Amino acid sequence: MSSESFNFNQFLKDSVNSLTRPRAYFAEMPTTGGFGVPIVKALIYGALAGIFTFLWSLLKIGGATSGLFGGAVGIMAFIWVIIGALIGLFIGAVVLLIISAICGGSTDYEANARVTASLMVLMPITALFGFIGGGVGSIIGFIINLYGLYMIYHALTQTLKGKEGTSRIIAIILAILLVIFLIIGFFAKKTAKKYMDNFGSEWEQTIKESGEDLEETLKDLTDELKEAQQESEEGEEE
Repeated sequence: MSSESFNFNQFLKDSVNSLTRPRAYFAEMPTTGGFGVPIVKALIYGALAGIFTFLWSLLKIGGATSGLFGGAVGIMAFIWVIIGALIGLFIGAVVLLIISAICGGSTDYEANARVTASLMVLMPITALFGFIGGGVGSIIGFIINLYGLYMIYHALTQTLKGKEGTSRIIAIILAILLVIFLIIGFFAKKTAKKYMDNFGSEWEQTIKESGEDLEETLKDLTDELKEAQQESEEGEEE
């Protein structure tokens, strides 16, 4: 089995085509050629995602702490994202192989690994929007994941030759799960926010009441001291 050499220009072309024309791209994507190209692709996508993670880490941490500490955390995040991409390639290939087997498609590990590496093009895109939090960030993440399912469907039917009907059902089930997780996430954030707001109000009320009690105690103590001083002065005059 010949080993395919990595071509950066081809990599750029494949990245664009996999995003803009997934059906045509996966229909023409080679399923052999060794693990060299998939590994390099995963490392590049991981490095791009790591760069965005590093930048957002600097923006979030650097303002609150020293630049050195913020930079150190960002660099570690950058390294771990790359390592995660490499690990994710091989684990993702196993998961995709199982899904492909369910759909009656290819169970060749190399073919599934090469498809997984191509799907990882979404990794830096997800990291790019990682600085957006709250409901907007959740919706953007949901859209990206939904498009990822669209790409997986074409990869299953075009590259791995899975049955269209079964692949469609799998994609729909995964899409429904994404919607459920999105709704659960919204409710969880809303509940957590409500709890923190109530906790903050109760804590503020407790502090206020404690302050008032302390103020009253100090006032009583001051009055007693004044009375004692007054009695002492009267005793001296007698």
